[in-house]
Amino acid sequence: MKIIMLGAPGAGKGTQAKQIAAKYQIPHISTGDIFRANIKNGTELGKKAKTYMDQGALVPDELTCDLVMDRIQQDDCKNGFVLDGFPRTIPQAEALDAALKKINETMDFAIDVDVPDENIVNRMGGRRACLNCGATYHVVFNPTKVEGKCDACGSDTVLRDDDKPETVQKRLSVYHEQTQPLIDYYKAQGILKSVDGTKSMDDVFSDIVSILGE
Repeated sequence: MKIIMLGAPGAGKGTQAKQIAAKYQIPHISTGDIFRANIKNGTELGKKAKTYMDQGALVPDELTCDLVMDRIQQDDCKNGFVLDGFPRTIPQAEALDAALKKINETMDFAIDVDVPDENIVNRMGGRRACLNCGATYHVVFNPTKVEGKCDACGSDTVLRDDDKPETVQKRLSVYHEQTQPLIDYYKAQGILKSVDGTKSMDDVFSDIVSILGE
């Protein structure tokens, strides 16, 4: 079962990808993890990726696709995998399809966790993080016992720059410009399935399971 997770930043697709991976016993693959593993292991692909990342540049599509293909051809992926954060653009999706075709494979599902922008801005604007121990909270869904203080270590909790409304709006506009077209791309292939991401995490997961099958 080969699955691509789609959805705006903050839609909860990473959380769902982890749950899918656990239930179906297939690897959860994020490009960030692949980059880090290859750089740590000093692979040729990792060295190439590092030269771009050290300059603060995006890793080119072709190299990213090579890294993903290298990962999904490992033994633990023989029953499938969940891709989270890749592809992000149409050229990446086309490169992935072309690379899969060479090994007579195709993706089975593209699951879009659909959440309206205003919900995402409100959701991320309510996040709070402890800079000391890394614990995360939400003022509505998962509040701290004492306002502004981390339950785990007692340090102050803060709204990270990434979660400020103006930053979230910027990230959403990049998403709509670059990644939203993937929804039409996979719809045309007949593998797109949408779930309502405004429901509770458990309900969203139940909807995904009903699409994928038990």
